[in-house]
Amino acid sequence: MPELSPRRRQLVLAICCMSLLIVSLDNTVLNVALPSMQKDLHASLAGMQWTIDAYTLVLASLLMLAGSTADRIGRRKVFMAGLVVFTVGSVLCSLAPNLESLVAFRMIQAVGGSMLNPVAMSIITNTFTDPRERARAIGVWGAVVGISMAAGPLVGGLLVDSVGWRSIFWVNLPVGLAALLLTLRYVPESRAPKARRPDPVGQLLVIALLGSLTYAIIEAPSSGAGKILVFGGIALAALVTLLWYEPRRDEPLIDLRFFRSAPFSGATVVAVSAFAALGGFLFLSTLYLQNVRGLSALDAGLWMLPMAAMTFVCAPLSGRLVGNRGPRLSLLIAGTAMTVSGVLFAAFEAETADVTLVIGYVLFGLGFGFVNAPITNTAVSGMPRAQAGVAAAVASTSRQIGQTLGVAVIGAVLASGVGESSYRAAFVSAARPAWWIITACGLSVLVVGAVSSGRWARGTAVRTASRLSSPEVKESAGIA
Repeated sequence: MPELSPRRRQLVLAICCMSLLIVSLDNTVLNVALPSMQKDLHASLAGMQWTIDAYTLVLASLLMLAGSTADRIGRRKVFMAGLVVFTVGSVLCSLAPNLESLVAFRMIQAVGGSMLNPVAMSIITNTFTDPRERARAIGVWGAVVGISMAAGPLVGGLLVDSVGWRSIFWVNLPVGLAALLLTLRYVPESRAPKARRPDPVGQLLVIALLGSLTYAIIEAPSSGAGKILVFGGIALAALVTLLWYEPRRDEPLIDLRFFRSAPFSGATVVAVSAFAALGGFLFLSTLYLQNVRGLSALDAGLWMLPMAAMTFVCAPLSGRLVGNRGPRLSLLIAGTAMTVSGVLFAAFEAETADVTLVIGYVLFGLGFGFVNAPITNTAVSGMPRAQAGVAAAVASTSRQIGQTLGVAVIGAVLASGVGESSYRAAFVSAARPAWWIITACGLSVLVVGAVSSGRWARGTAVRTASRLSSPEVKESAGIA
């Protein structure tokens, strides 16, 4: 990629952030619309889980393939293809006649989305080569997640209450088209000097692992034990085969050597934990505010605004903090805030009182705002810049896996607790185990973040990079 002027670099960052905005906005808007979609499509709780997880599942399965493909054939080319597919998928979702069609069209959306976030992050990584400037750019990137969380509930609530849930997918059309035209005009083409070859076996194993595991979790409350054991067995077999097969390839889909670095492995665990907490938190909050409290979609969005506002404010602060002092402090703040928020709901039923509900939302938003920048910065810095698409895809995949599992597990726990009881009467007690799971995710962010950002962990990163033959890997890890 040619050296760009400061103004051009900022413009490229803005274009990449537009793609993140429509992908993130789609998820937050959808959460607010779930109760309306459930009534209109006569869907079960599991059906609502699938409208979210069908998207995140396909996204997680294809992110690394999209990243490596972009490194090989051109990042701008893949990025533009993603914008087209995502926009078309959004149109199809708005026309879905039933739940099955909606889930299928959400999967088409996800195919496009898989070409956006990791490729956009790869473009940013290759545009902002200075570590501090890159950390600040990633902070801006994280702030866009906050914008989507702030705007999503409000925009979604307004659209659902005034036009209907189908209109939530129309928001993607003008942003997607504008990003497409701006990319064509201002984003230069780039590719890796030596990109990885395709790994179709590894890709199929990843799809089998994530698909089988998600199905087993979501369908556990309503399906027989035999079917769940079969899909659980498929997931386990796929995982074992993946761990055996990938190290034997010269250019694997997932280079397991990088997980010898504690900071990189820690970033992966933190990403899964933080986004599992987010997926479960949004799912529970939406159902509680609208189905238990009886609020409209717009009122529910307003109640969730404190959480979104804190994410918006804290994300750029975290980016600057990571750039100046490293990821440790941001991870400690994030883990502490998310854990305390979870405890408020799990132990003190914070949702039943207005004051504690707002405090819980503020704390969770603060924690989530601080967690994004250290995840991305650590993951990208710990891998070769030539494979920046794969590096960004690992971080993005971890996020999507976390959100997929969060919605699947939390929804399954809630469904098991409610059973045949009155939904409104049983919700708070049925949700308590789910809130404890969210608390455990926050605690994981705190503990793993503290351990993986310490002096011992940095030593493992140095030793891991020293064992790798590529000089570029050593340079990306900060080794002279």
